[in-house]
Amino acid sequence: MKTQTLPIERAGLVTMKGRPVTLLGDPVKVGDAAPDFEVIAKDLSPVRFSLFHGKFCIISSVPSLDTSVCSVQTLKFNEQAGKFGPDVITITVSMDLPFAQKRWCEAENAENIHVFSDHQYASFGMRYGVLIKELRLLARSVFVVDRDGLIRYMQIVNELTNEPDYQLPLDIVKELL
Repeated sequence: MKTQTLPIERAGLVTMKGRPVTLLGDPVKVGDAAPDFEVIAKDLSPVRFSLFHGKFCIISSVPSLDTSVCSVQTLKFNEQAGKFGPDVITITVSMDLPFAQKRWCEAENAENIHVFSDHQYASFGMRYGVLIKELRLLARSVFVVDRDGLIRYMQIVNELTNEPDYQLPLDIVKELL
């Protein structure tokens, strides 16, 4: 009989309006190989992160595109994504349903960024250690993965209602190019 391993829990790293929440999953750090994960595209097809191997990737996770800070974060990365060219892929991952993501992208003309849903498997959230136990949402975070699949930058924003640092991950991508 196979025993099930409980996920790693990390409390106190992130707050939601000042209240501590618990992050689930395997924490990653700069220098680690970026874990593969499976998410759902807006057309309901499954997408594996390994599809983007060989490209620089900016991965931005947000609790929900339908909130103001998440919308701003995604739009800022969408704006920058078009400036890098085909060697840089910019991804936003949330727990929103693919239908809601598609509606948001169309309403905001977000055409330079890949938006994926982690609602079905929580694969990204668990493999990057950013799944919020109490809410089953993703913590606000940013990761930069290089062409070799190594994490070169990461930020988990300590308060969910705050925006991440945008400039530092963009500068790291420019430097790596």
